[in-house]
Order: sequence, then structure tokens, then C-alpha cells
Amino acid sequence: MGKVAETVTDFVLPIAHSEDLNLIEVEFLKEGSDWILRIFLENKDGDLTIEECEKVSRALSMILDEEDPIDKSYILEVSSPGIERPLKTEEDFERFQGELIAVKTFKKINGEKEFIGTLKKFEEEKITLILKNDDEITIDYSLVARANLTFEI
Repeated sequence: MGKVAETVTDFVLPIAHSEDLNLIEVEFLKEGSDWILRIFLENKDGDLTIEECEKVSRALSMILDEEDPIDKSYILEVSSPGIERPLKTEEDFERFQGELIAVKTFKKINGEKEFIGTLKKFEEEKITLILKNDDEITIDYSLVARANLTFEI
């Protein structure tokens, strides 16, 4: 996480908690000629309403205008993480057991760095997936570069 994302996380967490929302991720990245500050949230049901987005956006905008932590022009987006929601915490992996996920690793395991399978379990810092061919693979959490929910095409 970059410095801007870390700073914004500190600002948005209390807002999210006051609205009974979970902060999933903060991104600050360049897309084309624009800088985008994206805040991904969800409520306890795993959704996010437009009203919830508006409340967080207004509250965060006021803080960002006051504190001015970003030295360039940017677009603020507040939304749900969508159907390919990232899995970041142990709670995420526990919550989404039985779901189809995609995992990218920092180094190759059995000659591969990308895996798609049903999340069987997460315990003792290890993720166990059931792959399409019904093989199981266990991946040490420290090797996970990115994990997210996915869907079959």
C-alpha cells in the first residue's frame, strides 16, 4: 500500500465504522491521464447502497479538503468491491469458504503462479483450494500476492 492509500485509510476507517461499514481496500492509481482514489466498502450484508456511498464520499471529501494529503488532482470513487472482491484478511478467507476464488502467488508452486478453485479452508496461515480437476492445493498465505472472489465463464 502506498503512502496516499495508507493516509486515506486512516481517514476513512472511522467514517466507515461510524456507518457500520467494512473497509475492503483503498487504491490510489493513475488511469490514463487521471489519478483515481478508490475506496471499496461493504455493509454487514456484503452490499453497499448508493446512500452509504454518498455519506462516506461526502464525509471523506470534507476531511481530504481540510487535510489536503494528496498533492495532485484526483477523482474520488466510493463503491462496493464488486463480484471479484479482494480477499485480504483471515476473516475474509473464513467468510468465503466454499466460494470460487482466484489466487496469484509471488513464486511458482508446482510450476504455476495462478490458481482458481473452491476455497476449502484457511487455517494455520494456509489456504486450501479444490481445483477444477478435483486436486487440492495448499498455499502458504505468505506466498499470496493477490486473492479475490471470481466467477466461472
